[in-house]
Amino acid sequence: MKKKPFLFLFAAALLSTAALAQHSDKETKEDVARHRAMAAAHEGAAKCLEAGKGEKVCMQELAVACKGLAIGKYCGMRHVH
Repeated sequence: MKKKPFLFLFAAALLSTAALAQHSDKETKEDVARHRAMAAAHEGAAKCLEAGKGEKVCMQELAVACKGLAIGKYCGMRHVH
């Protein structure tokens, strides 16, 4: 059967990808800090909206707070509206 070599290659690729995904302690600490910074930025946006400043203003503030933290200007979080 020709499926076995393909299955073996697929499994090997999957395992090698998993091995690459391991982070060092330093990288893990950086990830934790980044997630906390993103959470703080989103908490600030929530407080801004609660204060009645308006969605446009709050999203601009969120974009500034998230700059360089994550993919996209809203720290990787989008709304449906």
